[in-house]
Amino acid sequence: MAIHRTAWIDPAAKVHESVEIGPNVVIDGPVTIAANCRLGPSAVVLGETEIGESCNIHSHAVIGDTPQDQKFASGATRCVVGSNCTIREGVTIHRATQAGGATVVGANCYLMTNSHVAHDCVLGDGVTLVSGALLGGHVQVGNRAIIAGNSGVHQHVRIGELAMVAAVTMVSQDVPPFCLTNHDGEIVGLNTVGLMRAGFTPAERLELKVLFKLMCRSDVPRIQALEIAGELATFDTTVRFLEFFTAESQRGIRRLRVVGRIAA
Repeated sequence: MAIHRTAWIDPAAKVHESVEIGPNVVIDGPVTIAANCRLGPSAVVLGETEIGESCNIHSHAVIGDTPQDQKFASGATRCVVGSNCTIREGVTIHRATQAGGATVVGANCYLMTNSHVAHDCVLGDGVTLVSGALLGGHVQVGNRAIIAGNSGVHQHVRIGELAMVAAVTMVSQDVPPFCLTNHDGEIVGLNTVGLMRAGFTPAERLELKVLFKLMCRSDVPRIQALEIAGELATFDTTVRFLEFFTAESQRGIRRLRVVGRIAA
């Protein structure tokens, strides 16, 4: 283990022998850090935090600090970061509020400078937070979603799989999977480029387009639209898209930007 002489490691921490620890790093509490991780200068890891293998944590990132929640008093809460994550300078990830809870960042995530993951958030695999992106408490982000720079996501909002939130946006309601937003947080269409890059077939993309129009651009009531869409969905991709509309939502699903609707 390469440990700089100015680093401080709590005796209660479990740090793999292959981990590289830079100057002024602080590891405080029952932290677990898996193999082949790197902690840059002045990085801080606190509390019951687990870091997966091959993570690169850059300078001045803070992981596992207490939540910014006035209801939080004390208690054993956790923070979990999956393997192969890149956490850039100044990123903050806070642990959960309720005892036994966890803030979770999936594998292969890329959290750019000064982005923030609040208490009790759950991020899937391959999520990207661009510089300055801010997630409120209890936000859920699906696999491979992208939150662009200086955007804010209200607490309890859901961001679906492979969704893309525009830069400098305030998102106050759920964004369905595979969708794009504008700077007002309104749904403006499907993330067609992202779908192609992710390897979705032409048939999958076409079926998604049909169901997107039905669910988001038609005047068909949502319950009826879901019944029709359920009969049309043949791919796992489109089933996941529809499941987002039937899952519990505390904030409601963001409406499409009105540019003309399709009549029933």
